[in-house]
Amino acid sequence: MSFINNKLAIDLGTCNCLVFTPKKGVVLNEPSVVAVSKPENKILAVGSEAKAMIGRTPDNIVVYRPLRDGVIADYKVTEAMMRYFIKRTKSKFGFIKPEMVISIPVGASSTERRAVIEAAKAAGARSAYVAKEPILAAIGAGIPINSCEGNMIIDIGGGTSEVAVVSLGGIVTATSVRAAGDKFDEKIAEYIKKNHNLAIGSQSAEEIKIRIGQAFPQKKEDFFETRGRDLATGLPRNIKIFSNEIARAISDVLEDIIIGVKQVLKNTPPELSADIMNKGMILSGGGALLRNLDQLFSKTTGVPCFIAKDPLRCVVKGTGIVVNNLDDYKRSIMTKK
Repeated sequence: MSFINNKLAIDLGTCNCLVFTPKKGVVLNEPSVVAVSKPENKILAVGSEAKAMIGRTPDNIVVYRPLRDGVIADYKVTEAMMRYFIKRTKSKFGFIKPEMVISIPVGASSTERRAVIEAAKAAGARSAYVAKEPILAAIGAGIPINSCEGNMIIDIGGGTSEVAVVSLGGIVTATSVRAAGDKFDEKIAEYIKKNHNLAIGSQSAEEIKIRIGQAFPQKKEDFFETRGRDLATGLPRNIKIFSNEIARAISDVLEDIIIGVKQVLKNTPPELSADIMNKGMILSGGGALLRNLDQLFSKTTGVPCFIAKDPLRCVVKGTGIVVNNLDDYKRSIMTKK
């Protein structure tokens, strides 16, 4: 059996984990969620099956995400989750352990990087490498990272928003803002609680964001009907929520991301700034799907902004390209501890 196919690329996200194998592409896209039975400390479900349990479990079952803000918050559960994902994609490898490349936030500490590598090895990897998300997102978005021109990428995931200027195969300046998709959901749930006296779950908040979320108020409004628990009566109640309300609810989170974008622009050398003005900033990640976000960034920074093709998969595609050309990238963009 050839070792060449014995490789895995993992976009280890706070919300979703995507797994890429050479020749097959993205073979797995599962929520980064694990259900654990408290008395036996036993894992009951991983991925979609575990996500379906959120807000519906008895006291003896806990459902949670082992990754917080893009890094490992619970080592043992992350290891078990990665083991599950490897097992799901491993049948074609037989008994050969795969080589793995895993995405990490640009702000991850050396301890956090080591934790990801150790969890991957404990989960069954022969060797593991980590690479920074903005570089991977740029590769996946088709940006020529090795050119001497400056390119700017904004990758908005579930736990973090990664902003970076890339040139000559490396990151010139970058920041990692812990404000992204999860924070949008939190703010939507808070807004509905405060203004409609209704408690909704995180899954309902996420659905509202996907259906009618937008970056700033518009003249023409959309609405969505959602159900929750009335805080006064304790009974179920339906309400109509409007898109301009969602824009107001998430404005603080967007402001935090804009501050990060402006900070990176401020720290960019003048020659590269000129390139970015010419070519514009590229938006990737699930957050890029929020309506009018590109317009908001253009308006607040004065720099053109464009959404990458298939923004949700930019990081995993980039990780896949790296794993396919492992030797070329080992020296430049990756860390092996």
